[in-house]
Amino acid sequence: MLQTGDTLGKIAGEKAGILKRGIPAFTVQQPEEAMCVLEDKASNLNVDLQVVPPLDVNLLNGQKLGLEGEHQYVNAGLAIALSFTWLKRTGHLELANQDHTDSLPEQFIKGLTAASFQGRAQIVPDQYVDSEKDGDLVFYLDGAHSPESMEICAKWFSGAVKGEHQSDKAKPQVSSSTHQLKKNIMQILLFNCMTVRDPELLLPQLMKTCASQDVYFKKALFAPNMSVYHKVGTHALPSAVPEADLSWQLTLQRVWDNTMQKDKGREAKQVNHVAEEMKDDTGKGGGSLESSSVVFPSLPLAIKWLRDTVRQNQSVRLQVLVTGSLHLVGDVLKLIRK
Repeated sequence: MLQTGDTLGKIAGEKAGILKRGIPAFTVQQPEEAMCVLEDKASNLNVDLQVVPPLDVNLLNGQKLGLEGEHQYVNAGLAIALSFTWLKRTGHLELANQDHTDSLPEQFIKGLTAASFQGRAQIVPDQYVDSEKDGDLVFYLDGAHSPESMEICAKWFSGAVKGEHQSDKAKPQVSSSTHQLKKNIMQILLFNCMTVRDPELLLPQLMKTCASQDVYFKKALFAPNMSVYHKVGTHALPSAVPEADLSWQLTLQRVWDNTMQKDKGREAKQVNHVAEEMKDDTGKGGGSLESSSVVFPSLPLAIKWLRDTVRQNQSVRLQVLVTGSLHLVGDVLKLIRK
């Protein structure tokens, strides 16, 4: 897999390739190592490089960004700066000349609050489960694949499952009715990542951040992606689908189990209160909810196990975090959407 570099400076140098001589450019606050590279590249190309502050939440007039996460206010600030510059260069002076430090055009607010990004902080209730109540199986999808984005993902997921940041679309399916509150609500992890990623950095970060929010995973599922990655410039597809090589998923499982073992005392304290009610096996290959992790030979089998678990345990509601790879997130979306 092609990478942009193994240091912040090298990565910034590659990213700076987008700069064009004499054309203004925008960035957000960066670590010093990266910022020095960007400023040097901009100076050599006579580029006016502007550092844009995050969006002031007060400019939304009481509304929320359409995209979840505090980091999205940084992205929104960048989008606003780019949009005003484009409007000015294309002659839309009635909007471009407004002072956006105190207020934003209504069109901007509408766009910022309605924005959506599939596969990032996305909540999708499963529509194939014929359970007693809607929302017994809900997927929380985020394509985080770096330690930094994994921390952000974990904070979002923790807040979402605790009802602090539920999206408006998910609220009708994930209600807080009396019936729902009586259910054993459990968090499940469905994870895979590319082999160029270091699971020793990703999985402990995920577990630690969720635990800091008092959110603990009952079980972790590992399965290979369905989609196939090809280097840029190659178009040939394999003539036959090879038998799944699960060695990488087994590695991920070992990292997870080792991390769980280190944190065993605290984890056991959190989940033992539901252990006695979950003794039955609920899916071939997946075992019961009592085992802390399992590797599935395919993603469809993992989804099937989740659905069977909900169907066969009417007292259970599963909240499934799907993360580690945008490929994985895309594959899951294909499987759970009608």
